[in-house]
Amino acid sequence: MKSVLTYLSLCFTLVCLSQNPSALQLLDKAINYHDPSGSWSEFSGNFKVTMTTPNQSPRVSDITINLLAEFFSVTSQRDKTSQTYTVDKDICSLLYNEKELNGAEAKAKNMTCERASMYKNYYTYLYGLPMKLKDKGTHIDPKVERKTFKDRDYLVLKATYDAKVGTDVWYFYFNPETYAMEIYQFYKTDDNGKVKPGSGEYILLSEEETVNGIKMPKIRAWYYNKDDKYLGTDTLGN
Repeated sequence: MKSVLTYLSLCFTLVCLSQNPSALQLLDKAINYHDPSGSWSEFSGNFKVTMTTPNQSPRVSDITINLLAEFFSVTSQRDKTSQTYTVDKDICSLLYNEKELNGAEAKAKNMTCERASMYKNYYTYLYGLPMKLKDKGTHIDPKVERKTFKDRDYLVLKATYDAKVGTDVWYFYFNPETYAMEIYQFYKTDDNGKVKPGSGEYILLSEEETVNGIKMPKIRAWYYNKDDKYLGTDTLGN
């Protein structure tokens, strides 16, 4: 009897180990890894990101985010040119080489408040992951997949969004042991919401920087899905 109970216990353990966590369980574990103190909703911090791309000079972006104050600013410097986009609640300001621009000057430089809002959403989203997957308008597929990517195994979440949020389909790859986010990938969709094969990009995440309690990926390397063509790398660091 004892050997039978031991066998049944072992089988139960193996079954449990083989099961995936639910999508919400996986997301909560990933958030707990990246934001262990649960402080993202009150995040206020400054960090720099250096973007390197083939055949271009590096671009250094100095980014400030204060979620409670609804404040965002990014100053990007490439060679001898700097551009600053600031969104302070509903007020937008644009600077070119530290000079504030009027409407005509901004238009001539292709700088707009719409672009300022786009940068705010872009940087807040990418550096707020995976916490941002809890945002309203985000839909997490209840099925957790196990995938092998670049010879490594991952637990994968699929996310889609309300139309006003975005039309791309995203996949987030988490380390099955630590629940750290190590890859994300997106695909474009057609007018019927179907994924366009070969579209979109994947981003490999490596190393980490802790910014005001949030574990952010230090290095993000971007590639096309269709042919693995390298696009560029963002490196976080003040």
